[in-house]
Amino acid sequence: MTEKKLIAYFDCFSGVSGDMTLGALMHLGVPREWLEEQLRAIPLEEFRLELEDKTTHGITGKHAKVIVEHEPHARHFATIRDIITLSDLSPWVKEKGLAIFSRLAHAEAQVHGQTVDHVHFHEVGGTDAIADIIGSLLALEYLGVSEVQSSPLPHGTGFVRCAHGMLPVPAPATVLLLKDCPTYGTDVPCELVTPTGAAIVSTLASKFGPQPRMTIQGVGYGMGTRVLENRPNGLRVILGKPESLLQTDVVLTVETNIDDMNPEIFGYVQKKLFEQGALDVGWIPMFMKKNRPATLVRVLCPIHAKDEIARTLLMETTATGVRFFETAREKLPREEILLDTQFGQIRAKRITCPDGSVRVTPEYDACEKIAREQGVPLVRVYELIGKESE
Repeated sequence: MTEKKLIAYFDCFSGVSGDMTLGALMHLGVPREWLEEQLRAIPLEEFRLELEDKTTHGITGKHAKVIVEHEPHARHFATIRDIITLSDLSPWVKEKGLAIFSRLAHAEAQVHGQTVDHVHFHEVGGTDAIADIIGSLLALEYLGVSEVQSSPLPHGTGFVRCAHGMLPVPAPATVLLLKDCPTYGTDVPCELVTPTGAAIVSTLASKFGPQPRMTIQGVGYGMGTRVLENRPNGLRVILGKPESLLQTDVVLTVETNIDDMNPEIFGYVQKKLFEQGALDVGWIPMFMKKNRPATLVRVLCPIHAKDEIARTLLMETTATGVRFFETAREKLPREEILLDTQFGQIRAKRITCPDGSVRVTPEYDACEKIAREQGVPLVRVYELIGKESE
């Protein structure tokens, strides 16, 4: 396995599905024998993994297919959760696998008016779907992928047959899974994004948009089973080395000036803004006309959260208007981890600096809880945890 930290860019020109994802990653060089052996770590029914070359519209890629001898009845989410948790998979594959199936469970529960624990997985709970999802995660880990990005996702039209009967395209669960993800409609008369594909991409992709700046290391094509007239039915995954360790993205800055509000309200507003997806909220002292002291309210948020953030500022403060503009950012790569300390496991961030060095920062809330419950000064908690994480 490679130890390089790479970006996998999902170019979803014809959508995405579980088997297309698995095929594209295997086309990038993941050995079939190795992957099949790793999948045996999951307590599933007898299956085998087939991989064949497939050419469509002049492009050759890999078609991955999981063959199951005796498929069981529909599984509950709790069953799949136990299958993954009790396996010998790596912690990262377990974490992401559980996250993907959790998203699927919540979407299915909402569509069918059930609780998450009572959701029956039909197509997405089959052995082939589990192998597609876990196999894709194993393949990403094998290739040394540290970040997944994706293009916007296309929707087809028409209807698709499933265990619940004929459903409109995109399927109801797919629409819910792609909430907050950029999508667009096409006139292709079939399903382009399956629930499994939607769950994989919406869970793993850190951002959606054009291909990021990177040095391409490889390209893989995963081919679907359906033949499309006006485009190749496949998923392209571009593997690349980022030009810089810094991550880039675009967020929205929402601002307003306030000079006539009870300052006690600011704390309540800040809490509500964070609950609605704000990335940062700042109060900046300033002077306005007639030399009146005021506060510049500055909120950073994802672009999709603009309307809700603006509404909160206009409803919960004395502001009569807001202004907003896109803000480009460069940031250090970070990941949330569980840190083993003398106080037990606590949440922390692992941050990679431009020179490649790593620093670990514990979450303030976790440190505050330890200080209060164990009677240790907060500054001492930080010191002890800092020494253990060196």
